[in-house]
Amino acid sequence: MTDIKEFKNTESLVDINDISVDKNLPKSERIKEYIRQIKNPYCFKCGDFVVKARYSNNGLSIEDCLQSIII
Repeated sequence: MTDIKEFKNTESLVDINDISVDKNLPKSERIKEYIRQIKNPYCFKCGDFVVKARYSNNGLSIEDCLQSIII
C-alpha cells in the first residue's frame, strides 16, 4: 500500500486532468492506455489535490471504477 506521505514532491505524480484516452479503442486497450498514462492508478493528482484511491472488498470493483472514468 502506498503511503500518501511519500509524495511530498507531487511533481512525480500524473494529473488525471491530463489523461486522454481514445474512446474508439477497444475496452482492453483503453484500460491499458489509461494505466500507461496515469502510471500509478492508486495515487495521482487532480489539480492541486493528491488522490489516493482505495477500494473496499464489498464496493465497486476496480474495473467498474476504471470504466466510469474511461467510458
